[in-house]
Parts: sequence; C-alpha cells; structure tokens
Amino acid sequence: MPAEAKAEASSARPATPATPPLTERQEARRRRILRASAQLASRGGFDAVQMREVAESSQVALGTLYRYFPSKIHLLVATMQDQLEHMHGTLRKKPPTGETSAERVAETLMRAFRALQREPHLADAMVRALTFADRSVSPEVDQVSRQTTAIILDAMGLDDPTPAQLSAVRVIEHTWHSALITWLSGRASIAQVKIDIETVCRLIDLTAPDAHK
Repeated sequence: MPAEAKAEASSARPATPATPPLTERQEARRRRILRASAQLASRGGFDAVQMREVAESSQVALGTLYRYFPSKIHLLVATMQDQLEHMHGTLRKKPPTGETSAERVAETLMRAFRALQREPHLADAMVRALTFADRSVSPEVDQVSRQTTAIILDAMGLDDPTPAQLSAVRVIEHTWHSALITWLSGRASIAQVKIDIETVCRLIDLTAPDAHK
C-alpha cells in the first residue's frame, strides 16, 4: 500500500489524544459527566442538557465541568463519541453475519441506527450538537468520525483499506449521518433509511481491489 494510503488508514482509527492521559480519578469524573449528559438528553433532548444540571447530576463543580467540556456542544459531541464507542464494543461481541463486506456494513449501521432509535431524544441531542459544532469542536467531531470509521472498517474486516475504500467509507458515513437527520426530522421512515444505507454500502464492493478484474 502507498505511504499516503497507509497514513490515511491510520488516521481513520481512533487516535490517542496528544494531551496527557487522565488519572483514574479524572477518568471516573469524566465518565460521570458523560453519563449525566446522556441521561438528561434521554429524558428531554437537546434543551434538557444544561451545564449546571449536568454538574449537579455528576457531582462536580460547574467550573470543573467547563474545564472538561468548554460548552454544551463539546459535551454532547463527546457524548456521541462515547455512545459510539459503547456500540462498537457491543458490535464486536456479536459481529455482523453478511456474506459480503457491503452486507456486513449495512447490517452494522442498521444495528447502530436501531440502538439510537431506542433513545430518540438522546439521538436528536447528539446529532443537533454535531450539526451545530464549529471549528472549536473539531477535535471532538474528529473523534466521532474516527469512531464511526473504525466501526465500518471492522465490519468490512479490513486493517489496510485502499484509498478508494476509504473514500467509500467517507461517503457511507455522510449518508448515515444524513439518514439520522432526515429520520429525526420525520422526513424519512426506517424503511427508507434501510434502503439508503444498503444502497450506499454497495460502494464497498465496487471499490474492492479485485472488483474490476
């Protein structure tokens, strides 16, 4: 594989943050914050996640909360990354069973979609935050993208995707995100989402190295 393709594939996997690792106590505090954020969003959506309430629910000072997450948008995007990480762990325990890469990825993304469907208020809050995110939230948004890419690559069974395959993965990610938005806004049914996901996942088979032989 060319060096630039290897670099791109490497960047597709969740990266280790450049900041010093959190201590055990700090990590526990961060987990409480993310759990409180998810619980509040599950009950009342985007508007229900107020930083003061998150601080109270997670038993941290408001100033401490802002040191971890400078804004509500930072917090909810990080919550989405955390939820995707949990989904990834669940998917690894029960991998997709499709015969082709396209079938496995479609199955995986629909399972993730249905998990979000069970918590529509939480899904709406996270997707809205991702949509509203500006450049200041780029590191958190990048983590969401890397986690989604890792989920797709695992379903494909690839460690060293080609540039064409990585391009297909990006298009699939965009479609999945768009499908979430249209479903949450009531403009698409679950059946339509499934069709769109299955359609875009066919790009994977088209970009396989031996697809044109």
